[in-house]
Amino acid sequence: MSANRWDPKAKKPPKGFNYLVPVLSALENELRDKVRESNAGKRNTESMWPVHQINWQRSRYVYDMYYTHGKISKKVYDYCIKNKLVDAALIAKWKKPGYERLCSTYVINPNNYKFGTTSICRVPLKDRSPEAMTAQDPTTGCRGCSSGVGQHRNIFGNKYGQNLAAVQVAREKRMEEMEQKRLREEEANNSAVAAASAAAGGGDSETDDDSDDDDYGPTPAAWASEGGKLEAESERLAEVAAGGEDDSDDYEQPAKKLKSSS
Repeated sequence: MSANRWDPKAKKPPKGFNYLVPVLSALENELRDKVRESNAGKRNTESMWPVHQINWQRSRYVYDMYYTHGKISKKVYDYCIKNKLVDAALIAKWKKPGYERLCSTYVINPNNYKFGTTSICRVPLKDRSPEAMTAQDPTTGCRGCSSGVGQHRNIFGNKYGQNLAAVQVAREKRMEEMEQKRLREEEANNSAVAAASAAAGGGDSETDDDSDDDDYGPTPAAWASEGGKLEAESERLAEVAAGGEDDSDDYEQPAKKLKSSS
């Protein structure tokens, strides 16, 4: 198996899985770097924040791509669940009312907190005391993942709380709009150039320019300017080609024809 468990060559993933690979691979590399990072100056529980947060972001990315945006098929989604590329238990909670933004299944387990309660991040902001408005869960670093209005849009307050699926879909839509705009502008420019050429050409041929000598030989004025030499030489060569003898030694320049006066 490949070192990168999101490598499409690892387990013959279904068609369409490659669409998720770049983001999943980036999150895997990010998690690996955070695990190797020094914990100096951090609390013991704070060092685990990136693990919970990247797990949430990775699961949310696949979940939204399937349920919200419809960018992946059921086979791709089931493949991610079966191969544990996402947190299946967390996704199952997101489908229940009141848990749509749950940060981790850890924070709703009463055994993990005193007095059999849940984490402070599950308390809506409107129900918190002024001192607890900025409180975070000590295990996940969540600022508030309860449902309802007036809650933090980014539950972690950092890049791991971003909705990567929405960002990717918006970027693709923007790129598509830019490409369509470019095609429209290119078509308009081509039409304008064609109209200008038709108006300026006036039916003239493309070869109607000052280079007629190169295309069709010298003009009659050029023959006359050479005193008839070119005309006489061409007639002599025609006679030689027809079988006549080349009497170039006895050749004399033909006399100029006198203009007949009418």
